[in-house]
Amino acid sequence: MRKKNLNRRDSAIMGEKLPAAEVQAIGETSLDDAILQAQGHRRELDRSFSWTGALGLAYSITNSWLGCGATVGTLLAFGGAQVAVGAVIISAAMQWIVLLGLAELCSAMPSSGGQYHFTYLLAPRYLRRFSAYTVGITTIVGWWAGTSSGLLYTAVSAFGIAKFWHPDFHHEAWHVYLCFLVVIGLSLLPIFTIPQRRVDYLTKTTGIMSLLGMMIMVILVPVMARNKLHPQTITQYRGISGWAPAPAWLMGITTGEYIYAAVGAVTHISEEIPQPGRMMPVIFNAAMVLGVATAVPWMVVMMSSVQDMDAVQSAFVPSLEIYYQATGSKAVATLLQAYMTVLYYTCIPSQWITCSRITWAFARDVRIPQPYSPTNPMLSKATTQNGLPFSTYFSRIHPHYSIPMRTTILSASFCAVYGLVYIASTTAWDSIVNTAVLLLNITYTVPQCILAVGRRSSLPNRQFSLGWWGGYAVNWFSLVWLIVSGVLMLFPTSGSVVIAGIFVVIILLWVVDRRKKFAGPKIDWEALNAKNAIR
Repeated sequence: MRKKNLNRRDSAIMGEKLPAAEVQAIGETSLDDAILQAQGHRRELDRSFSWTGALGLAYSITNSWLGCGATVGTLLAFGGAQVAVGAVIISAAMQWIVLLGLAELCSAMPSSGGQYHFTYLLAPRYLRRFSAYTVGITTIVGWWAGTSSGLLYTAVSAFGIAKFWHPDFHHEAWHVYLCFLVVIGLSLLPIFTIPQRRVDYLTKTTGIMSLLGMMIMVILVPVMARNKLHPQTITQYRGISGWAPAPAWLMGITTGEYIYAAVGAVTHISEEIPQPGRMMPVIFNAAMVLGVATAVPWMVVMMSSVQDMDAVQSAFVPSLEIYYQATGSKAVATLLQAYMTVLYYTCIPSQWITCSRITWAFARDVRIPQPYSPTNPMLSKATTQNGLPFSTYFSRIHPHYSIPMRTTILSASFCAVYGLVYIASTTAWDSIVNTAVLLLNITYTVPQCILAVGRRSSLPNRQFSLGWWGGYAVNWFSLVWLIVSGVLMLFPTSGSVVIAGIFVVIILLWVVDRRKKFAGPKIDWEALNAKNAIR
């Protein structure tokens, strides 16, 4: 019987379409591995995440209501409570549409490589290596920037509590940076101490803690505010950014995307959950539902509780000032903000997981060397591998921890260096946020752009399909919205300098070194179609 099952599994790997009744005999895990092998990879990580654990990871990174707390000061500057509430709602719709297109791609081609992997599979042959390489590096830098933003705001929130109790304390930017480094060290502890098979429980616990915290906030704050609630504040426009209402509203919406963009993180653990082609779209949409259901009530309640808008807009930590105005108690306000700080911290380990997986996936893309071919000299025997410098080193899975340890340390090292920009400018928070959101949305959209120009027919069979009309509508919307939001995120001009610098470095790396080495995965399209069709 064992030999028979192995033979049938091998038939699936070779691309034969098996009856659905035989899937049980092959085994779901074997079928998942066969789908992965058809995309040019073998399984190296355990499928240790349940779908609820993966949802916990997606939500714990996104934590939309915590994102509201981190960006509320910026949103209020663009137009007061009106923009703060409106942007949270509108940006959810915009980002959800973009993520629907990404969810379809995950269903068709589940891989920890995510966006760069999709780009390589879908792009025309003459563009696929360069476009996939560019998207891969952009994804990595985008997640590193996003993780840096979470680390930085955790440090800012902690410092804000100290400053709240000691307003005469004059802190320097390097004080916050030192706290930033401490947060990096503390957030790595769960990664190195919790067994990989238990990480699923960590992400679930983080998600539950966040949901409980949100419910406490939206119940306790209005109860303590009693007769001090002012819902009419939400209808009032009050911007101090210097922009006219129309562009201020648009920039508020793009800032609001930070609250939801990280849902795409779950893409990079596709190889660590069972049946990813079926479950990934479910996780995407469930995370967005949770995000909207927590972010909107929190923002509405907090904006209705504001007593002195000027004080909130000028506060070092605006959410702490809102809690104080609503409750009238420094102790209660401190407890609420301290709980938020703990939650900010608990989000970081999930971000390290995402950063390490995408970096590892890009490094492990090593194709079996082939003899030199005059028709393709760039991929000779000596130059047929890897997406990162020192890929052989970074593509290793630690034998004891069963995680990509080296790429985790690489990610933390980048964040430690990137955090230095806060010393150069204490307004760097907004720049880091815009950089992270724009880079991630670029990677979400590039493979959809390829589909939008007429290549939807190249998608393999999949569990989640947007259909012909729906697919083109989502893909074209994602492209148009990226252009609009991208222009807005590049204001002020320092943002454009940062983004331009990143892409200059990417192109230089490609021209000088990687164009001779990056080959991408070897895809068996027939096998991929057949195995996806089984389900």
